[in-house]
Amino acid sequence: MSNSAVPALDKTFQILDLITASQQPLTAAHISKELKLPRSSTHNILHSLLSKHVIYKDSEGRFHLGSYLLYWAGKYEQQQGVVQLFKDLIMQYPILLQHTVTLSKMDLGEVVFLACHEAPAPLGFTFRAGVRVPAVFSATGKAMLSTLSMHSIKSLYEGIFPEPMTPNGVSNFETLADEIAAIEQSRISLDDGQLREGMYCLGTYIRNASGNAVAGMAVSFLQAEYEPKRAEVSAVLIELAEQIEQRLGFID
Repeated sequence: MSNSAVPALDKTFQILDLITASQQPLTAAHISKELKLPRSSTHNILHSLLSKHVIYKDSEGRFHLGSYLLYWAGKYEQQQGVVQLFKDLIMQYPILLQHTVTLSKMDLGEVVFLACHEAPAPLGFTFRAGVRVPAVFSATGKAMLSTLSMHSIKSLYEGIFPEPMTPNGVSNFETLADEIAAIEQSRISLDDGQLREGMYCLGTYIRNASGNAVAGMAVSFLQAEYEPKRAEVSAVLIELAEQIEQRLGFID
């Protein structure tokens, strides 16, 4: 018996795995029998997968993997491509290597860290891959949000602003809109102690060939380092972002 809290999802993956592993397309009856699933459940899941083009049915009523999987695969490949470019190209910038530099993507209003170059001196905040924080408080998140309209941003949070993580955190959409306007002018975002008090981060976004922001990068400092290094690091961070964008096919 499955321990999953979503048994229907387990059944969906069982069906997809079976279709993938099979040398021939399969009928609903065969899938139901092979996986020992009720015919009604099998029919309902197959119907949902068909409606999303995750699978398709041929003229003989047999099921094949569908075109929507290419969309998922393309997104995954694109994400992995950004990570590798980040790791390769950052080595060209000695000033960035002195600091903690993170690469993130945005998912449902949160920032998810993908990769990190660690500074020699610890900052007291964990940037390991998979850690999630609200985008409105992080430099990478603000940078990526700046490519969206305020209407779209509010929709991400269903009109409810996240609870600040520190006393420095932006606390409403109006204040965030002011920050977004500044980012649109400079392409540089700022987390001034909003994730962790005493830690400042400068961020920017990375666009793909379609012009959509697919990732963000940020450089983190102790508060005392921020002001003397702000201008130089901002310029170099934008240069690195533009290099990655060129490799991804973006043309301004």
